[in-house]
Amino acid sequence: MRKGFSLVAVLLVGLMLAVGCSRDKEPAEAAIKAAESAWAAAKGEAAKFVPDKVKGVEDGLKAAKDAFEKKEYTQALNAAKDLPGQIKDLAAAAAAKKAELTKSWEEMAAGLPKMVEAIKSRVDILSKSKKLPANLDKAKFEGAKAGLEEINKAWMDAEGAFKGGNIADALSKGNAVKAKATEIMNTLGMQPPPAAKTS
Repeated sequence: MRKGFSLVAVLLVGLMLAVGCSRDKEPAEAAIKAAESAWAAAKGEAAKFVPDKVKGVEDGLKAAKDAFEKKEYTQALNAAKDLPGQIKDLAAAAAAKKAELTKSWEEMAAGLPKMVEAIKSRVDILSKSKKLPANLDKAKFEGAKAGLEEINKAWMDAEGAFKGGNIADALSKGNAVKAKATEIMNTLGMQPPPAAKTS
């Protein structure tokens, strides 16, 4: 008698759990779809500007989908329901980082071409001069001229990266141009702008 009662109790609990799980199927499916939709819209910018935080969202989405595939709907719902909020925060962080990098680029783009133009002007003057300054020999001068061509090309690459939306890459290229331009200015006996001096 007691054995039979225990078996019925176990069956009832199993049935209640099954009903509870199946009741969560549609909400879980909706939550996963909402998360996927939000992630599709945010992923591109997030991958560019906060790549270290992308894996957490993708892992959460995978866990929710895996649970759903296994018909563990309550678990799937729990895994998916907070994802849209996380994705929203991630999108905000990406937008903030993009704004910060864009500001840095704009400052660089305002000053660096002036440095390059100053170098070009100095090279033009020295090219026309019959005698180079005492601290500048022919080899150094030729090296500076070659360096000027390099930084002109590198700056065009940096601008191309920025126009293509790769702001971090543009800044990296721009910083390399700035370092090289400062080096050339020192070689030519020019005074680099205070912000351009390297420590």
